[in-house]
Amino acid sequence: MSITTPIAINKAIEDVLRHDRGRLIAGLVSRLGDLQVAEDALQEACISAMSHWGRSGLPSSPTGWLMKVGLNKGIDRARAVQRDRKKADQLMIISASHFETIDEEPIPDDRLRLIFTCCHPLLEEKSRIGLTLRTVCHLTTREIAAAFLDKEQTMGQRLTRAKEKLREADIEFEIPDQANWPARLDSVLSTIYLIFTTGYVNEDDSDRDLCAEAIFLLRLLDRLRPDDPEIEGALALVLLTDARSTARIGSDGAMVPPAEQNRDQWDMRKVEEAREILSQAIVRGRPGPYQIKAAIADCHMMGSVPDWEQISLLYGSLWAHEPTPVVALNWATVMAELGQPELALSKVEELESDLKTFQPFYAAYAGILSQLGQIDNAKRMYEMAIELSQNSASKLFLENKLRNLH
Repeated sequence: MSITTPIAINKAIEDVLRHDRGRLIAGLVSRLGDLQVAEDALQEACISAMSHWGRSGLPSSPTGWLMKVGLNKGIDRARAVQRDRKKADQLMIISASHFETIDEEPIPDDRLRLIFTCCHPLLEEKSRIGLTLRTVCHLTTREIAAAFLDKEQTMGQRLTRAKEKLREADIEFEIPDQANWPARLDSVLSTIYLIFTTGYVNEDDSDRDLCAEAIFLLRLLDRLRPDDPEIEGALALVLLTDARSTARIGSDGAMVPPAEQNRDQWDMRKVEEAREILSQAIVRGRPGPYQIKAAIADCHMMGSVPDWEQISLLYGSLWAHEPTPVVALNWATVMAELGQPELALSKVEELESDLKTFQPFYAAYAGILSQLGQIDNAKRMYEMAIELSQNSASKLFLENKLRNLH
């Protein structure tokens, strides 16, 4: 029997974690009942795989192997603590009855249950979203901190405290009944949308298709609660955005704004599906922020140029739901497009203290300054935006803007 090389084993483990870590963690948490124990158990299973697969070769289902061994590692941890002896004995029965052939059987997808658990009202909203991004999508603490404009160390401490709170409160790993959905649904939608946007704007060599995962989760939510207009709005929003994905990068590698994209490259099947879903949501007569954001995205895509008047009205409606600095920034850029750059500039200047680490702030600021002929100030803002860019497409786009200032 040939011995599998350490390089091949390491690659196999990396492939599993890249594509199935969220499912593995969700499956382990559903059976072990503790998020930290599940993460530790999976890590130990990966270490065991390095030696076991080296002797026996790769299993037919590496994901199933890691699930079964991870479960056993978690049970061993529980049995090591006397107070958990009864629970560990129960887990042993589950293991024996349900995981005899897990190497060959598909693993249930428990990611949505894990998201609802992480989004428990016991936690602060930032902790809910951050914990979900970490456990379900395997985003690094640094990536999550950047999404929230936080320091990495601060976010790391926040995630640790969130896990401890869930453990101490003995939160059940479950999708709540329909009556208790409202308390968690906003955070669940925010989390899934952030999963999508992270995948959409980040250049990631790990082949994590976060956009597809977010769309999958929203479709699943829509099936579970088919009459909720905000779920429909969120699904329409990501479909409209994803429909433009192949046109968002130009031949030079720079980002292309929606108004300048080649529409022949848009996925019109997704566009039409999104518009149908959005129309259905609007008819329900319960407007919410995701429906409004989807309508804004649609206005950017309907004519040869965006309908700025309608977009401005929609931002006014969105402000009533989400009076945040980012909404104010986007609204200000629309004002500039409507021929009110002085008003837009005054609005943007008020936001600097809130958005001083937010790259789009400097890009928008630069665009308004250039419209007003303040070239030196615009140049300085573009340079700040370029410095904060997290992907090469955005950086190239801004560098082109900077070169064309004069």
